[in-house]
Amino acid sequence: MRLRDLPEDERPREKLLTRGAAALADAELVAIFLRTGVKGKSAVDLGRELIKRFGSLGAIAAADRSEFTAIDGLGDAKYIQLQAAVELARRALTQEMRGSDNLSSPEAVRRYLRLLLEHRPVEVFTGLFLDAQNRLIAAQELFSGTLTQTSVYPREVVKHALRHNAVSVIFAHNHPSGVAEPSRADECLTVALKQALALVDVRVLDHFVVGHGSMLSFAERGLI
Repeated sequence: MRLRDLPEDERPREKLLTRGAAALADAELVAIFLRTGVKGKSAVDLGRELIKRFGSLGAIAAADRSEFTAIDGLGDAKYIQLQAAVELARRALTQEMRGSDNLSSPEAVRRYLRLLLEHRPVEVFTGLFLDAQNRLIAAQELFSGTLTQTSVYPREVVKHALRHNAVSVIFAHNHPSGVAEPSRADECLTVALKQALALVDVRVLDHFVVGHGSMLSFAERGLI
């Protein structure tokens, strides 16, 4: 069914205006982003196809250019729009964290880290560098690796902390497998980073492991 054939209050754009964006299903939100469908498929149909193919909105956002543009009706223009939208969301969350006390806004930290890391195809290690009031100075992708591991060098992390004049830091990395459980290597790395940063009076507040739809905090688990 074409969108124009739907009752006006069931069309995604009109529905958003009358009920708010939160009232829309995932496929309807994707439809608004796409604007138009293709022959034989409405924008909502195409949105459903995208979600089914990639598995989630986050996976759509993390799709690489070749995967995204391989779908009939999608090209570089849509891919560029998508990446711009994702980056806008990342920057908005970064600004939200910069404007507040990170420790009193843990959900902002979690939302940012999930958006940044949840669907990355390789392991990425990130640091959030904080000042004496636990405000964000910088969010920096420090190292990236393969599907199963990332090489992290404590000496380089110390250099970044000193460069940002950070008082404390929160680390995070993703598990492309989707399982948010720390390995023994993750635990050993966290201890090594904590010891190295303590030499320059920088505290490690937490280390998050980001999976698919889940996140583990070392601090909450009692591992730090």
